[in-house]
Amino acid sequence: GSVRAKNTMNIMLTNVLDAAAGGLFYYLFGFAFAFGTPSNPFIGRHFFGLKSIPSTAADYSFFLYQWAFAIAAAGITSGSIAERTQFVAYLIYSSVLTGFVYPVVSHWFWSPDGWASPSRTDGDLLFGTGVIDFAGSGVVHMVGGIAGLWGALIEGPRIGRFDKTGRS
Repeated sequence: GSVRAKNTMNIMLTNVLDAAAGGLFYYLFGFAFAFGTPSNPFIGRHFFGLKSIPSTAADYSFFLYQWAFAIAAAGITSGSIAERTQFVAYLIYSSVLTGFVYPVVSHWFWSPDGWASPSRTDGDLLFGTGVIDFAGSGVVHMVGGIAGLWGALIEGPRIGRFDKTGRS
């Protein structure tokens, strides 16, 4: 969403918080929940804090690539709740979304064991084929958009942004 000029620093700080706090929680929990093997159709359960991850450059670059997706999902929401959220509340939100919510959803679609994954080998595939998410846009925008919608509904309209008729 667009923000008033007086709140641009606030938005930039929330983006930094997404990268810092989100990165920490994705490192500690998120990657394990998303891609930890062995896993089940709902959640991964290995590689917490990247412990015991295979030590090839490709595995670490895959972690960084997925971390960027996680903070992108959190960043989508920052515009929808702009000018209405305190930093501590946003820090908690960003940590929970990137460390727990987003990884579980990405596991469902992208992990070979996820219940909606097209590469699942055990059990029936969702809709007979699984869900093919081209370039990851479905998971990232679905999680960010739903979180943004709920955040905007909970927070309500921006104070001082709209008059009683709904015009800015």
